[in-house]
Amino acid sequence: MKRLISILVLLLAFQNTSAQEQPIIEEFILEAQKSPITIRIDGNLDEEAWNNAVITSDFLNKWPKDEGYAIGQTKAWILYDNEYLYIGAINYQKKEDLVIKSLKRDNSSYHWESDAFTVVLDPYNQKTTGFIFGVNAAGAEVDGIVSIQNSRTQPDFNWNNTWTSSVKVHDDYWVAELAIPFKSINFDPESDEWGINFVRNDMLRNEYSTWTHVPQGFPGIDLGYLGTLKLQQPLEKRRQRIAVQPYMLSSVNRDFEESSSYNGDADLGLDAKIPLGSSLKMDLTVNPDFSTVDVDQQVTNLSRFSIFFPERRVFFLENSDLFSSFGTWGVRPFFSRQIGISDGNLVPILFGTRVTGNVTDDLRVGALNVQTKGIDDISANNYTVGAFQQNVFGRSSIKGLFTNRSGFDGTNSFNEDFNRTMGLEFHYASESGRLSGNARYHWSQTEDRLNDASFVGATLMYNDGDKYFGITADRVGDNYINDLGFSMRSFQYDAERDSLIRVGFNYLNPWAGFVIRPESDFVNSHEFSTWTVMSWETNGELIDRVITLNYELSTFNHGFVRISARNNRVRLLFPTDLIGGDDFLPAETYIYNTISLNYLTDSRGVLSAGVNSSYGGFYNGTRLQFGGELNYRTQPWGNFGVRYVGNRVELPDNYGEATLHLIGPQSEISFSNNLNWTTFLQYNTQAENFNINSRLQWRYAPMSDIFLVFNDNYGTENFGIKNRGVVFKMNYWFN
Repeated sequence: MKRLISILVLLLAFQNTSAQEQPIIEEFILEAQKSPITIRIDGNLDEEAWNNAVITSDFLNKWPKDEGYAIGQTKAWILYDNEYLYIGAINYQKKEDLVIKSLKRDNSSYHWESDAFTVVLDPYNQKTTGFIFGVNAAGAEVDGIVSIQNSRTQPDFNWNNTWTSSVKVHDDYWVAELAIPFKSINFDPESDEWGINFVRNDMLRNEYSTWTHVPQGFPGIDLGYLGTLKLQQPLEKRRQRIAVQPYMLSSVNRDFEESSSYNGDADLGLDAKIPLGSSLKMDLTVNPDFSTVDVDQQVTNLSRFSIFFPERRVFFLENSDLFSSFGTWGVRPFFSRQIGISDGNLVPILFGTRVTGNVTDDLRVGALNVQTKGIDDISANNYTVGAFQQNVFGRSSIKGLFTNRSGFDGTNSFNEDFNRTMGLEFHYASESGRLSGNARYHWSQTEDRLNDASFVGATLMYNDGDKYFGITADRVGDNYINDLGFSMRSFQYDAERDSLIRVGFNYLNPWAGFVIRPESDFVNSHEFSTWTVMSWETNGELIDRVITLNYELSTFNHGFVRISARNNRVRLLFPTDLIGGDDFLPAETYIYNTISLNYLTDSRGVLSAGVNSSYGGFYNGTRLQFGGELNYRTQPWGNFGVRYVGNRVELPDNYGEATLHLIGPQSEISFSNNLNWTTFLQYNTQAENFNINSRLQWRYAPMSDIFLVFNDNYGTENFGIKNRGVVFKMNYWFN
């Protein structure tokens, strides 16, 4: 504890003595006038109200330099009436120089790699949560929420709501016009000041600019560097409307290994958004269907741990930061994929409810309840999650989490089948955002009421854009059992017993790095960093220690080269089988080294590529990993690519050898902003599976879609078909 306090004092002192980057303009205030007429969203900005609106000051450089004014300038205006917030922007760039990755909406990576305009709104002006809306120069929209997670601003583009935009491209500039309904966002009707910023992507120069000054090391959407939007007068309280989205689904599928015929099915369900006052909303889902979500990108797993796959189901994604931002990257007290998924297979969800919102300006709360259906040998369960976030000391907060899983089939409760956890965390962030940290304590309980059932830890971080360092320390008790969480180190595989063994551990993760930005027309930065991971059993015996040294060169065209060297010291707690050898690797200590190289070309080009490779020891043998990706873009309607990962593992004696291949071609064709066709092929020799997933999506009305999905699975030895299915789904948004 004394060491931790000493580190904190040192970081505070360092922050106070380090040079502070001063913004070019001290205050960023934009006045929004009330429009006497309804603005027509057509990309023309020809209403008289736009001529009287207050214009922003010149945009400032954000990346790759955070000094001076942007060369490719942007002008933005704000208007509003009783129904909408209107945003107009002129983005100066020649028509022939525009880079447009895709017409597809809701794709954040394509958005940031295209010429685009984005607005960040903080209606409560608390610098803790907000909304993001953006369009690229071809009209492809993205929207989402931004929040503070682990003391850093993070976007979540899975939030969706109704709003309108239009884009017009001229010879020397392009215009973006947005209309955001006040019914789509939460706000304080008594306040006339919101937080706001704008981000402009200039792909010709590969530069990003913002209206306010945002230093290096922070994203352009950072909530701590927003300006102020002053409304001419506060907004009137609005009666929120109920939104209902029913769906109908029809499917045909066949399991070729179990059945000789195709089976048809039809289903109905609905989602609803129900306002509870002006600041709380209830989301309801009945008989939800997730057959049309994006498939997981497969990986080759040669580690001792389970792979973390991100959540993709919309019901669990919206406002997920309130529930999922606890713990650390290695220990997550709540992970929503533990609900309705068992060993990779979907478990039917009968219904789910979620209530989220602000009770006060500083107190945000959330509650989630989901009931699953029992199938085969999986029993029915009820899941309850509660969370709160109380803002204190500016951008800091106190957060609490409660989770409960109990056996319940809708009628009978299984009193001796439950798991619950409770946790409390304090998250600190300085006003500048450079110094941050958190402390956490979580506790679990099962019907056995075991001791040593806690998860406790702390993190300290500093980042000023040129240098960064931090440390995470955790202790996970031997009996910290969390059925709704994810902790990859809590389970070690025992090959002899063919079972996972729960293990408590102590964990330490220090890191540090610095960036050199030379005066160069080609090289943007040189970055040197180190990353160390160490863990011990709770009795003090070392489990593993991994030390990594990295060098990365990035260029102004978004290309980069990374070289890494890693030293591994791993003690296997149990005999282990990683590649299917005749004998198991003995439970002993292994020391080995690896070196890796990664290279990516300019992603703005019609053709872009990347290669990666690593070689070195692998326990008592060797491992060669090699791969790459190749992408071809036909602006603005098509993206075609293929990725490959190969592994050659050789272990001595009878411990085995293996050559593994993972090949993933994919194509994305956008016929318009609202109609796209995506196809993924994944050939995985480790999983012995070849998958084809093809999805056609048509957004025929606001928040309303038609999906047609084809899914096929084959074996990799003789390409014998395993299963095949086709799904047609249609939903409609009533508001």
